[in-house]
Amino acid sequence: MTHPTAQNNLLLDIRQLIAHAQQRAAAAVNAELTLLYWQIGKRIQHEVLQGQRAEYGKQMITKLAEQLTTDYGKGWSEKQLRHCLRLAEVFADEVIFSTVRRKLGWSHIKMLLSLDDPLKRDFYIEIAHLEGWSSRQLQNRIQSMLYERTAISKKPKETIQQDLVALRSEGKFSPDFAFRDPYLLDFLGLADTYSEKDLESSILAEMQRFITELGSDFAFMARQKRITLDQRDYYIDLLFYHRRLKCLVAIDLKIGEFEAAYKGQMELYLRYLEKYEQLDGENTPIGLILCTGKNQEHVELLQLDQSNIRVADYLTLLPPKEVLVAKLHRSIEMARQRLGQVDEV
Repeated sequence: MTHPTAQNNLLLDIRQLIAHAQQRAAAAVNAELTLLYWQIGKRIQHEVLQGQRAEYGKQMITKLAEQLTTDYGKGWSEKQLRHCLRLAEVFADEVIFSTVRRKLGWSHIKMLLSLDDPLKRDFYIEIAHLEGWSSRQLQNRIQSMLYERTAISKKPKETIQQDLVALRSEGKFSPDFAFRDPYLLDFLGLADTYSEKDLESSILAEMQRFITELGSDFAFMARQKRITLDQRDYYIDLLFYHRRLKCLVAIDLKIGEFEAAYKGQMELYLRYLEKYEQLDGENTPIGLILCTGKNQEHVELLQLDQSNIRVADYLTLLPPKEVLVAKLHRSIEMARQRLGQVDEV
């Protein structure tokens, strides 16, 4: 007679085998459908180019949608055929498209078709694949303007391309992919006035959502991490570990604008972590100072990058979408202008 425990283990193993097979089958079907949509888009594109008239193309797609719906039922609307056409336009190279469809499903790819900036699109392709985002998560990241808030977007276009290629081909993950500015902390529900303790307590209460905003590779380690130097105690507000960067990340929470003195405080934390907490094989710790404002000239003159320190704003109340969009685009433009001036020198 089979022991109940053995029977349960057998059932569990078979369930897992079935679930994995179903997942593989669904992924294979999804990839084939995406390929079909691309092939249809290519064929329509060829026909439209032959016609060389926008009105001809519109009429042709409308008629084709009616015929396909009659033949195959729902799923072949004019809108769907336009998605197919756009798919073929965006991913004109078959080799590049084949790589993309192996990484992401049709629902992800369809969402990315609306992005006109190729660098932004490539960023979301790589990070969505890397972090295993669902289509809903991808939609939320795009709506929150993750790319524009990530440090990589403020680099010269050539640098962005190089870092994306390094991530895609070598798995090399730049810190510029991991850190953002500003961080959107509206989910904390803080009142108009609050203290650093209130901010920290709210983050701890909403740790899962905070990590979602930070990035899924951040692992929480400690709050108010005590370090003792020369019989004096200091406290790091929040301590994380970043899996891909393989380093500790110390976060200092500040109310108000960034001040020069914050640099010395964070440097002390980082040097201590490097000496006493960093393990063999880990990279040098990184510091992140979160504040409600910063003077860019202060940040530049203090040469924080050389100290492995990053400064970012955080927003507990979101401004209107158009204000946030304008602010992010302006910060990207200013950052690239500064880098351009450095390059010229």
